[in-house]
Amino acid sequence: MTILDHITRKTLSYLQLYWMLVRLILPIALITEALSRMGVIKAIAPAFGPVMALYDLPPELGLAWLTGLLIGIWGAIPLIFALVPVSELTVADVTILSSLLLFAHALPIEQGILRQTGARLMATVLIRVGGGMIYAMILHQLSSATGWMQAPVSAVWTPMAGTEGWTSFLIGLAETMGWMLIVLLALCWAIEILRLTGVMDLLNRLVDPVLRLAGISGEARQFAVIGALLGISYGGGMMIREAQSGLIPPRQIFAACVFMGFSHAIIEDTAIVMAIGADGLAVGLGRMIFAIAATALVVRVLNRVPDRLFYQWFFVPGGRVTDGPSGQPQGDVA
Repeated sequence: MTILDHITRKTLSYLQLYWMLVRLILPIALITEALSRMGVIKAIAPAFGPVMALYDLPPELGLAWLTGLLIGIWGAIPLIFALVPVSELTVADVTILSSLLLFAHALPIEQGILRQTGARLMATVLIRVGGGMIYAMILHQLSSATGWMQAPVSAVWTPMAGTEGWTSFLIGLAETMGWMLIVLLALCWAIEILRLTGVMDLLNRLVDPVLRLAGISGEARQFAVIGALLGISYGGGMMIREAQSGLIPPRQIFAACVFMGFSHAIIEDTAIVMAIGADGLAVGLGRMIFAIAATALVVRVLNRVPDRLFYQWFFVPGGRVTDGPSGQPQGDVA
């Protein structure tokens, strides 16, 4: 095979991956936006008030959290200061809400991607939301006991909710998908070059000690790192093909999905919430430490789960998304 043939074949496979992501993301994004504009999200938001009370947050912020869960961080952030005046919020308030959003947001899209790797939808949703709530509670208790982050919030950026029409939304969505194509192709080819030159092996050895603490090893490492740095759309999206080929053991795939759920887009998302006043230590370093420790705990527990229950409740072998237990075990998490 010539170099040109190799490049053509690889590029076509990457374009097929992108097209699969487009078919997954576009319908979910359109349906979620339509529900938001119809007032469905706003109507059910009061049910989340009791959750806000657990953290001594204003109940109005339940709408921002629900919007983030369904639409994403960019949908939630403009609502925060529209619902509650800046003068009534502390650094702790913004940091705790930001933590809830960082762990679990845009669930219809991101969980749809993770589901294609074989990880079961309900299991990963509960782990992400539960992990976020536990970490937020840790921050709340620390703040209450020590006075940490009790100062009034000082936001560099205070976005306010706007009322854009469908045209603006569709243009923004098209731009997002266009940039996703560019980034995905660049990322895929960068990894291919790093593999061919041996640099990927060196990088894997460097991050291996940290990921082993979280119970992740083997081929799943590179996807976990990509997901942590760039987000689930890239890390999870690139892992789909490998997962469906059976090259990565199912328990490793699930461990990588858990880690990405806790730590994804650690640079971009952290910078966004810090701009609205969240404490950088809590949403950055603290979140990553929690992600490593919590993933390790989940892995340790799942390693004690029999294969029959693992495939029934946590994973569908081969990346298939049909219901019901099936398949054979392909190894435990390290």
